[in-house]
Amino acid sequence: MVYFVSYFLYNSHFAQGSHPRTGRQGKRHGSFITQSRPVEKGGGQLKLVLFSDLHLDISFTWMEPRVARRRRQALRDTLVRIIDLAIAERADALLCGGDLYEQDRFTPDTGEFLRGAFERLHPMPVLLAPGNHDWWGEESLYRRVGWSPNVHVFERVRLRPFELADGFTVWGGAHQAPANTDDFLTRFSVDRGGVNVALFHGSERVWFTQQEQPKQPHAPFDAFEIEQAGLHHAFLGHFHRPKNAERFTYPGNPDPLSFGEDGLRGAVVAMIGPDGTGDLNALAPHIDGLQVRLGTVHVAYDFEAVAQERTVRGQFVRDALNSGLSADEQRRVLATGLRALDGREDLEAP
Repeated sequence: MVYFVSYFLYNSHFAQGSHPRTGRQGKRHGSFITQSRPVEKGGGQLKLVLFSDLHLDISFTWMEPRVARRRRQALRDTLVRIIDLAIAERADALLCGGDLYEQDRFTPDTGEFLRGAFERLHPMPVLLAPGNHDWWGEESLYRRVGWSPNVHVFERVRLRPFELADGFTVWGGAHQAPANTDDFLTRFSVDRGGVNVALFHGSERVWFTQQEQPKQPHAPFDAFEIEQAGLHHAFLGHFHRPKNAERFTYPGNPDPLSFGEDGLRGAVVAMIGPDGTGDLNALAPHIDGLQVRLGTVHVAYDFEAVAQERTVRGQFVRDALNSGLSADEQRRVLATGLRALDGREDLEAP
């Protein structure tokens, strides 16, 4: 069976490392390289890391300029940690579901940053499906940057195949304008066997009504179209609130962009086996919320790291982790208690 085990990661630090030496030979397809490994029945697995809606170079106009600059840098730092995650997890590919950057605000420096970040993963494939904020066009970064051979950008408004491994195909599509992109799944049907998944930036019509912020229904579709098209699962971007459904996954934006963005979100790690059914489980704790201060900026607590301290804080965290409370109650107790020990006034945990 195909199964998905995912977890969502927030501003946490990952161990540094280098891409594993797999010893597998690469198979060249045009301008990109795939790692050639069959999806074997009975045990073969692929591991994918998915993220979307990073929105590099977003303006943050509601913030003071210096705070906005810090937040834009924080978005770059988040991508570095996602890259670190893909390396640490020995992923077979990194997928981005669109809105990687802001088309109206990008700089040449942004292009060079992205080129270098994705080159670190070589030869791991990096698959990019442009959205409505980073749409594919003559002036887009996707056309301007001299990407390393492992980067593949989907360019068409119709889903096109990328053979990630023998018997495993990713079907991706691109927005070619900031608005009015149609349903990618209309009149689409897979033309091959094996495992087939989609990667695109679009609006599932039911989940569209549950977003924190007003959203436009770009590339709207219905969930039933995924199975109808012969796809096992769809990895998606656009909605900032995450969703794990039977046939589709929205990771949400990996770093909050405005107030009111709550819930688990971040990068998804998916383990995929050889045949067609799926199950997706969220495994990581909730973020410690987004709070913008003009003075000291406090980051989310790393409970496991604090628990290693030989301090009052460390003992408090160890006691709370062994208390038998539910995961949500545990998180609230830990966040409130650590804030109090730090002398903070914002004691209410989200």
